[in-house]
Amino acid sequence: MKTVPVGVSGRHIHLTQEHIEVLFGAGYQLTEFKALSQPGQFAANETVEVIGPKGSFKTVRILGPARPASQLEVSRTDAFSLGLKPPVRESGNIEDTPGVKLVGPNGEVELEQGVIVAARHIHFHTSDAEKWNIQDKAKLRVRVGGERGVVFENVIARVSPNFALDMHIDTDEANAAGVKNGDTAEIVE
Repeated sequence: MKTVPVGVSGRHIHLTQEHIEVLFGAGYQLTEFKALSQPGQFAANETVEVIGPKGSFKTVRILGPARPASQLEVSRTDAFSLGLKPPVRESGNIEDTPGVKLVGPNGEVELEQGVIVAARHIHFHTSDAEKWNIQDKAKLRVRVGGERGVVFENVIARVSPNFALDMHIDTDEANAAGVKNGDTAEIVE
C-alpha cells in the first residue's frame, strides 16, 4: 500500500526579500515560528494584512524563506471573501493571476499578480518516487478514508531530492473530506 501523510494548508503567503523589506523594514529577516514538513521551510512569526476588492484578512502567515516571486495561496472560500477568482495552479505558476494589496507594519505592497488556489499535490523525495515508480508531474488518484472519505483526482506528483513525503490539500478540501493534519491517504491505481 502506498500511504502518505496529509498536510492541510491554510491561507498563507510567500514573499520576495524585496517585499519583506518594504513591509517590515530594510534588511529585515523573517523569524521562524515553526518548521514545516518540507526541509528548510518554515512558518514565520510575521504576518501581513491582505486586502482584496471585497474583503480582507488581517493576519496572513508568511512562509519562509524568501522566494523568487511573491504569491498568496488561498482556498476557494477565502477567494470569495476577498472578492477574487484565482485559478487553481501549481505553486510558482502565477502568470495571469489576480493581485492583492499587502499591508505590513512598515509599508504596503500592491501585488499585480500572485493569488492562486494551490493545486493539490504530493511532495515526493526522489527515493520515494523511485520506489513507487512515480514520475514528476504525474497526476495521481488518492483516497482518504473516514466517514466522509473521498478519492481526490488530479493530485500532482512533485518529485525532488529536497522534498519530504507529504500530501498538501487546502482547508476546503480537508473540510469536505473530514481530513486533518497527520491523517494518511493512499495512492490508488
